[in-house]
Amino acid sequence: MKIDSPEAYVESLRALERRIYLLGERVENPVDHPMIRPSMNAMAETYNRGDEPEAEELLFASSHLTGGRISRFTHIHQNPDDLVKKVLMQRLLGRRTATCFQRCVGMDGFNALYSVTYECDQEHGTEYHERLKEYLRFVQEENLVVDGAMTDVKGDRGLRPAEQHDPDLFVHVVERRADGIVVRGAKAHQTGALNSHHILVMPTTAMRKEEADYAVSFAVPADAEGITFVLGRQPSDTRKLEGSPLDVGNPKYGSQEALIIFDDVFVPWERVFMCGEYDQSGKVVERFAAYHRQSYGGCKVGVGDVLVGAAQLAALYQGVEGASHVRDKITEMIHLNETLFSCGIACSARGVPTPSGCYLVDVLLANVCKQNVTRFPFEIARLLQDIAGGLVVTMPSQKDFENPEIAPYLEKYLRGSADIPTMDRIKVLKFIENMTVGCGAAAYLTESIHGAGSPQAQRIMIRRLADLEDKVRLVKRLVDLD
Repeated sequence: MKIDSPEAYVESLRALERRIYLLGERVENPVDHPMIRPSMNAMAETYNRGDEPEAEELLFASSHLTGGRISRFTHIHQNPDDLVKKVLMQRLLGRRTATCFQRCVGMDGFNALYSVTYECDQEHGTEYHERLKEYLRFVQEENLVVDGAMTDVKGDRGLRPAEQHDPDLFVHVVERRADGIVVRGAKAHQTGALNSHHILVMPTTAMRKEEADYAVSFAVPADAEGITFVLGRQPSDTRKLEGSPLDVGNPKYGSQEALIIFDDVFVPWERVFMCGEYDQSGKVVERFAAYHRQSYGGCKVGVGDVLVGAAQLAALYQGVEGASHVRDKITEMIHLNETLFSCGIACSARGVPTPSGCYLVDVLLANVCKQNVTRFPFEIARLLQDIAGGLVVTMPSQKDFENPEIAPYLEKYLRGSADIPTMDRIKVLKFIENMTVGCGAAAYLTESIHGAGSPQAQRIMIRRLADLEDKVRLVKRLVDLD
């Protein structure tokens, strides 16, 4: 049955029987767990049509496979307009949730594999592209969430996958059977994996001939036998267990990462999209990275919109909204945020078709976009903390405000502007704490550095794609050098 609402999405997760561990204990009911529910709520927003005038056009697309109306998160980009709308959709959802809504990785994985499987079939006579198309039809029809799993645990970073002391440190094929393959390994930092119906695995780096078993891509249900999820910790995450929405800061929404362990998981051939074609693995990595680096020009900008609003509100509540230096800092926050957005739109508008018909972003500009994302959100957060003041990290708890003996003192001494209720000011400051040093910082700041590859990965691509020889020729022509 097609999932067509946030409520239906939540119920669909209840039907999954998964092995999940958090804080050393098995989680039997992740849907209602207070540390997990906020991340599920953020994912559920991708199923919410909302009331924004532009939401319908951005959240939905027409399938090139069936002609039906589908979620844009399951769509294959058919033109530059699709690429632009993807970024606009991500900004919209970032504004709604002020966190990572987790569904982009699967979308970017599908689009990377779509073009690479086509080219792989042309070069090797394989049948991966038709398999992928059939799987996409199923995902689109059911409107499923698919986690894109690329990052392996990697072990010793100085060694290649086949050189590791333990062969399982990169996901690989351990058995080929008449009906499918068996895989083993683990994928790390998997944002939204716990809120996904399926896992789409891709190779994490360009493989060599001797690493053919590691050049593997496939899709499996999230509750397939042999899969275990171990959820990671985040700053201040146990505040969600205290039943104090004020102290959480952003109580409704959040993000969640997991280590996914594949312990001899069986995959039928119809869900295998690469198996041994090591020469194609690097293309998957580079194209996925380009799409995902484009994504950050949308989602992080939407969150940035919220942080600009928090800065303006904090300034108003503290009576400094008219101060010239405060106005200048907020203007700088806007400038940085819109610069990120500009790069996301630019690499989309300059998208080009691949032989498969799927459109790819301008890879150079996508890497420039992500390189900016590794820096600007930190400056935005710094300016926000500067405006908010030290109370962001010295505030009493919700229980203190509820204690009749000390609450009157807190109301009196923690008030800012006389016409603003003390608790209104505190709510905004608690939100700023969450976004810049608490759980929200994991999705906005740490993810800005390491999501879609480390800063150095983008710098390598920027230099590779910059065509320095052409720039040298420009100078030689102008100064009349041979």
